Parts: sequence; structure tokens; C-alpha cells
Amino acid sequence: MSDIASFNERQLDAIKEVGNIGTGNAATALSGLLSRMIHMDVPETELVSIYELAEHYGDPMQIVGAVFVRSLGGFQCSLIFIQKEEDANLMVELLLKQQFGTFIPVNEIPQEMTDSALTEVGNIVLSSFLNAINILLGTRHQISVPGVAHDMLSSILDVVASIYGQMGETALLVNTELSAEGLEGGRKISGHIILIPDPDSLELLLRKLKVL
Repeated sequence: MSDIASFNERQLDAIKEVGNIGTGNAATALSGLLSRMIHMDVPETELVSIYELAEHYGDPMQIVGAVFVRSLGGFQCSLIFIQKEEDANLMVELLLKQQFGTFIPVNEIPQEMTDSALTEVGNIVLSSFLNAINILLGTRHQISVPGVAHDMLSSILDVVASIYGQMGETALLVNTELSAEGLEGGRKISGHIILIPDPDSLELLLRKLKVL
């Protein structure tokens, strides 16, 4: 099943609930990584064609940070975690403050270190999201080495469509905002998780959820 129009309401609702559960699991893991309470807004989850991703985001020219992984286990899929560059930088600063015990502005950190920290955050978020799905399915996963990129949103999404579209044409988008305790002015950090299941994996998910 790859055509969005072929999904009925029960199937769409079941898939969206998986997105909600996965995001909750990711927020819990992120809280542990940063050693501070992370509050998550109710995620907005939708199923769209991979070729229409750009229509579901903001300014295509904005610079974003993205972390990519591939799952090769029982539930084969591709996952991407995308943040605005300023949100990605804040996440890096929070992680480094937790690790070194002091605040270090991201513009004073070597690019290799910021990319390493962003990769660690993205890997934790995506692995935790995937863990929730594998628990539901009773499967295991083997995740690839994460990749990281900084570019315009439109360029990132073009790469996503061209590379991952060969594996599956349906994308599950999960958008949410995270607020961490101790941030000035109650500032929130936005993040987007894109799950692109292989066609067989999507059918497996629907069967396990008893909606196929």
C-alpha cells in the first residue's frame, strides 16, 4: 500500500497513534540524555506522499539541521529528524552543557563537535521512536550509522524524495514542540520526525494493528 488515497480512516488513525506513541518515547529518551524534564506538546501526525513533503513545512529557504538513519531490522524504514538551525543549535548547547557542566555558545564550538552532538541527539530521538514501533510489532531493528546535513529545507527534502523515494513513497510526518525545564522565557524547541516505511513494512504495521 503506497497510495495515500487507499488508506481508510481506521488505518490512518492507527498509524497516527503509532506516531504519537513513538514521539512520546523519543521525548522520554531525550529527557534522559539532557538530564532535564522535557515536556512535549500533543504531536500533529499525518500521512503524506513523499513527493509532497515540501508542502507541509514552512519557508523552503530556511536553513535546517537534519539527521538521517536507516533501519534494516524486522521493520525496515528510513527516518529523518529535522530542526530549524537555531533549534538544532540550542539542542547542541543543552547537550554540551549537560556533558561539560557549563554553557558553551554554539558559535564557539568546532563544527565537528556540533555535528557530533547533533548526530547524538538525532540518533537518540529516532532510535527511541523506532523502539516504540518495534515493541508494538514484536520485531527488532538494526539501525545504520547516522548521517547529518545542514542545508536549505527545500534541498534537504529534495534529497529525501530522490533517495528514500526508491524505498517507499509514503511518509509519516510527526511535528511537535518540546519545552525543556530551565530554558529562558519558556522557550520551545520544534522538531519534525519523518518516517518512511518500506512498502512491506507498512503492510506489516497495519496487520499488527489489526486494521488490514
